[in-house]
Amino acid sequence: MKVEIYSDIACPWCYVGKTRFERALAAFPKGSSVEVVYRPFQLDPSAPHEARPHHEVLAAKYGPRAAGMDRQITALGAGEGITFDFDTVLENNSLLAHRLLRFALDEYGPEAQVKLKGRLMAAHFGEGMDIGDHEHLTDAAVAVGLDRDAVAAFLSGDELHDEVLDEIDEARQLGISAVPTFVFEGKWAVQGGQETSVFLQALEQVAKDTAAAEIADDAAGACADGVCEVPATGGGAAAR
Repeated sequence: MKVEIYSDIACPWCYVGKTRFERALAAFPKGSSVEVVYRPFQLDPSAPHEARPHHEVLAAKYGPRAAGMDRQITALGAGEGITFDFDTVLENNSLLAHRLLRFALDEYGPEAQVKLKGRLMAAHFGEGMDIGDHEHLTDAAVAVGLDRDAVAAFLSGDELHDEVLDEIDEARQLGISAVPTFVFEGKWAVQGGQETSVFLQALEQVAKDTAAAEIADDAAGACADGVCEVPATGGGAAAR
């Protein structure tokens, strides 16, 4: 099974959703066979490429409601084992970080990308990391096993810039307008940082539906040109 997760590093609910989904994946009997890939999405693609204090940015968007929103997600995160320290959070354009995540996927594979996503979120929300800073991003990548020189060289250029923008455009064309959005097998979608039980139910249902579809395909493939073949037994073959 393949699960593609559309997510933004700067989205606290994406962090909650990631945590809950991974808990569901750990409880899913076939979890080791699930491939998880993160796809880019930007809540604010027009955000300037410079670090700004979180409280300042949120207050400009939501006014007096901003403080209450932070308190709510901080309390919710604590219940999930997530640290949200909004006093230290720096907001920045997330495009560079998305490019690094795509680099990790292409060069190191899905597991490395998942680890990097987790590191970026933990550092952004709990350690005051600037997701637009080359040195900070390099340190985060090295912490999960990527090569420092390779990462530094990548970040110094514009490789994958257009590819990531194309992916973001494709997401919007698919109808994705909010994150996180979890797409299972390219067919089924779950939106939002749902409870762990919801993700586990989705994994189980998709596995069931996929297995049923495979059985149907096998049955259809065994019947053609007016005959249905069955496996041979006792050295002979039967057909009707």
